[in-house]
Amino acid sequence: MAKELKEVTKAEDNYSQWYNDLVVKAGLAENSAVRGCMVIKPYGYAIWEKMHDALDKMFKDTGHQNAYFPLFIPKSFFSREADHVEGFAKECAVVTHYRLKNDPEGNGVVVDPDARLEEELIVRPTSETIIWNTYKGWIQSYRDLPILCNQWANVVRWEMRTRLFLRTAEFLWQEGHTAHATREEAIEEADRMIHVYKEFAEQWMGVPVIVGHKSPNERFAGAIDTLTIEALMQDGKALQSGTSHFLGQNFAKAFDVQYINKEGKLEYVWATSWGVSTRLMGALIMAHSDNNGLVLPPKLAPIQVVLVPIYKGEEQMRQIVERLRTIADELRARGLSVKIDDRDNVRSGFKFAEYELKGVPVRLALGPRDLANGTIELARRDTLEKEIVPQEGLTDRVAALMEEIQQNIFRKALAYRDSMITRVDTWEEFLEVLEKKGGFISAHWDGTVETEVAIKEATKATIRCIPLDAVEEEGTCVFSGKPSHRRVLFARSY
Repeated sequence: MAKELKEVTKAEDNYSQWYNDLVVKAGLAENSAVRGCMVIKPYGYAIWEKMHDALDKMFKDTGHQNAYFPLFIPKSFFSREADHVEGFAKECAVVTHYRLKNDPEGNGVVVDPDARLEEELIVRPTSETIIWNTYKGWIQSYRDLPILCNQWANVVRWEMRTRLFLRTAEFLWQEGHTAHATREEAIEEADRMIHVYKEFAEQWMGVPVIVGHKSPNERFAGAIDTLTIEALMQDGKALQSGTSHFLGQNFAKAFDVQYINKEGKLEYVWATSWGVSTRLMGALIMAHSDNNGLVLPPKLAPIQVVLVPIYKGEEQMRQIVERLRTIADELRARGLSVKIDDRDNVRSGFKFAEYELKGVPVRLALGPRDLANGTIELARRDTLEKEIVPQEGLTDRVAALMEEIQQNIFRKALAYRDSMITRVDTWEEFLEVLEKKGGFISAHWDGTVETEVAIKEATKATIRCIPLDAVEEEGTCVFSGKPSHRRVLFARSY
């Protein structure tokens, strides 16, 4: 019996199930035996590795170095910065004991009550506290600054409602933590890194983003200012895709990190932190994919070109695969990642569907007629277009097509995003657009937390950001009717 792929739920029928189907059926990730945690499968991890490598180079090009800090953080560290502990208290996993033993009553393995830790440890939800405790020993004078560190790590935030890549109890990320001599340097760093994220999202992921400030109610716990990149998914919901925080001197004061300035006086250090996570995988899936499967931008595709032989009999197969190997070598010489699928236990139709599901940007199929005519079938994943092209000049054609597909994916996502930004001036318009259209709503807000919370409770929409390019514009808040000086972007979000 021929092997068949299980059908993917249509996005228009059930967007949530469509997303889950793509993650699982395309072989990106699956739920694990640990509640709320996921297994990232090889194909999914290969995409994350490409993200990691691109971002890592961008960090190093801006002067940052990688380091690693402990997974466990003494509980007392969290109590030193009040806003920080309040922001993370409900998500913390706590280690209380360090040993197990066999239950003498035969109930299996139990925690040894005599092995309680003197001080309980928090499993890292973020690393500001342990890092600033460490920086205290690194910084004495202005000559020790700036410190520009990043770490690639896992973190644990005990989520009750989880979703693969978008929200899991444990996830992978990078977190930058920098120390500066002046307020201005730290603000400049926070701004620089959010624009690194913007460049990565748009140039690598093909996902257009809006850069802006978070409202006070949505800021990172312990930050003075949080910058964000906000993306829009195909169901009209926003996704916070990266953040960069100006922490002021809050953590330096909490951990007594001071330096002697050029005048010989003691000053507290200024700080930033910034991060993106495997949530970017969710953004990549939801921003571009369709009912046939993933649509991957070539820069992040583990396989950029797949070659499929079509044949009858072993002799035809040998001849066709031999030609495909030559083509594959030529493509690899141009820096492309290539796979020849010469499996003989599945039909070519199954292979076509499988690579559409996996989002491979270009598929080349070679049959006996093509072999005789010097042609090959070329199919591109972003448009699903197929054409018969000459084998002569194929390498140049495919290499150029990679850039074309990359740009086309971004243009399509940008056109959609721009079509989903709606200006409204009344509460009635706000509600109508939110329910019937979704997307970003550009509206006046009076600047108060009370109004922000009331809008969220009434609609589940939040202020996604105050765009960096927001212009001064007098108006009235759509909810309270009070004066407002600029528009902000609201949306329902993940």
